[in-house]
Amino acid sequence: MELIIGLISGAVGGNVAGGLLKNLNQGVLINSLSGIVGGGIGGTVLSMLGAGAGGGMDLAGILSQVAGGGIGGGAVLAIVGAVRAQLSK
Repeated sequence: MELIIGLISGAVGGNVAGGLLKNLNQGVLINSLSGIVGGGIGGTVLSMLGAGAGGGMDLAGILSQVAGGGIGGGAVLAIVGAVRAQLSK
């Protein structure tokens, strides 16, 4: 269940980052896909580091997965946007 939360919050985080950073916006599909990848990575890394210890479905565990997924999604979108901008030059 934690992975699903991370993937969904990653998709949301990717689209929020795309909306805020217009120069990195890749469209809804690429923003969502980048966010899902980043959300999965971000949630997994936080779990490995022990954030939201216990990994349960308590409020702290859910919030850590949402934060990790959202931040990971935004980060991967920024990387994808920067790479695509460099390739288009």
